[in-house]
Amino acid sequence: MRHYKQLTYEQRCQIEAFKKSGFTQAEIAVALGVSQSTISRELARNSGQRGYRHK
Repeated sequence: MRHYKQLTYEQRCQIEAFKKSGFTQAEIAVALGVSQSTISRELARNSGQRGYRHK
């Protein structure tokens, strides 16, 4: 059985900074030590017309 952890506020802030810098989802995942699918789901959930927002 897998134990999942939620992304922290700091990780979400880092995702936003990486996206603004032009990093790919794969590069962000490696930098944060999480799976690429986690980054993909996070970006899908919290992206809108203004792009990704960590709040």
